[in-house]
Amino acid sequence: MKTTPWYKQFWPWFLIILPMCAVVASLYTVYIAVVYGDSVVAADYYKKGKGINLDLSKVEKARELGYQFELQQTADGLLLRQHSKDTYFGALNISFTHATLPELDSQWLVTADGNGNYLINKDVAKGKWEMEINEPTGQWKLYSKIILPINQSIEIK
Repeated sequence: MKTTPWYKQFWPWFLIILPMCAVVASLYTVYIAVVYGDSVVAADYYKKGKGINLDLSKVEKARELGYQFELQQTADGLLLRQHSKDTYFGALNISFTHATLPELDSQWLVTADGNGNYLINKDVAKGKWEMEINEPTGQWKLYSKIILPINQSIEIK
């Protein structure tokens, strides 16, 4: 009876292939984790958490001043209309922060037209956004969570 060497038989290779697949899959998982790291968690999360208290005072200041805006989506972009006691005609910093994709975040400095309306004529991607409106000196701030595109107007108080 002639026996064949082990490397010419099926079962030893079958038993070697199974652990090798697990090793290759784990190395590929490590590669994915390194190249496409999670950027949702901020490195300075403690500082940002402490800064929330400062942000709340700016929101309270906007409420005291009575600033209110209405956001509408038009063919030209996003239109921000004022519905405030006193119309603010200065420039505004408007930023859109995406819920999960920081590379889509954007910020603009926009000026008002004669009626106190602000037009963002840039294309903002669809999705869930946190919109922040503040004046350049940082005295007051408003924010709202929105989902684009919008079919009706959104009140931002």
